[in-house]
Amino acid sequence: MNMNTIYLLTGAAGLLGNNVAASLIAQGKQVRALVLEGDPAAEHIPHGAEIFIGDVTDIASLERFYTVPEGTGLIVIHCASIVSVSPLPSLKVYDVNVTGTQNIVDLCISRKAKKLVYVSSTGAIPELPHGEMILEPEVLDAEAVVGYYSKTKALATQIVQRAVKEHNLDASIVYPSGICGPNDYAFGPVAHLIMQYCDGKMSVGFEGSFNSVDVRDLAEGVIACSEKGTKGEGYIMSNEMVPIRRMFDLISAASGAPVVETILPADVMLSNATRTIPDGPDKEAQLATLKFGLYNMTRNNNFSSEKAQTELGYRTRSFDDTITDEVRWLISIGKVIDRTAANA
Repeated sequence: MNMNTIYLLTGAAGLLGNNVAASLIAQGKQVRALVLEGDPAAEHIPHGAEIFIGDVTDIASLERFYTVPEGTGLIVIHCASIVSVSPLPSLKVYDVNVTGTQNIVDLCISRKAKKLVYVSSTGAIPELPHGEMILEPEVLDAEAVVGYYSKTKALATQIVQRAVKEHNLDASIVYPSGICGPNDYAFGPVAHLIMQYCDGKMSVGFEGSFNSVDVRDLAEGVIACSEKGTKGEGYIMSNEMVPIRRMFDLISAASGAPVVETILPADVMLSNATRTIPDGPDKEAQLATLKFGLYNMTRNNNFSSEKAQTELGYRTRSFDDTITDEVRWLISIGKVIDRTAANA
């Protein structure tokens, strides 16, 4: 891309957006970063990015965000979304994930963006039976996925796909699995799990596995998609399936925290929670969130990134390295106590 190209990046204060911005700036690219007003994570956006205050649900701010000098090419990377661990409907989640994506797409069409990369989710892809490899879908069905967040990501992905067919928009889609890695100042699900584990707040674990991609590898994959992604195509970007037992061992090795030995079946965990969560107006919501979390850890998480590897050059580092790096980062900022020396 020439110097007359500007990258418009939404969700720039988030874990993925921050890493995308850092990589683009390191490559000498011009980056305009959309940030919510008052977002404390904005201070971590790399120097060199043009910080632009706005909101994907506010069309007026987006119109200013898309305003660039005549002759400037626009490459839009849409990372902004609300990730919800609750399976229950939420108007805010819908507004940001679905309406916000429609706004981004509409402006890509009207401002004749050269490329749109939409960051969807593997949660938007209907699950297959255990043992089967999950590939990029040709058609998405929001009613065939579990959890409200996944439904909104499926609906938003359909918006992008329709724009390709009906308006000839050059857009590609990235389907990341769970995202983890260092520098997660929002302290997402994996960082939260690590902190809880190291603080001794997880006396037991549960049987299951998950598939999380290192944010540093994902950021490079997203940028590669902006350069090489085929119009209308989607690309799964994941890592490997990791059993909970292995995850715990990695955290303990990196932090020195005692290993949690007891691993219970998911149905036993849910049954215990049903008995131990106090009765009250929030009990049903708490149980629904727990059940959804257990589903995500026991579902088929066997995603194939072969297409992204072949077409985009997508590569991943060892999951062991990712977790070790994240634990050491959490130690460096005082969120986790380093007990490795005491255990030596």
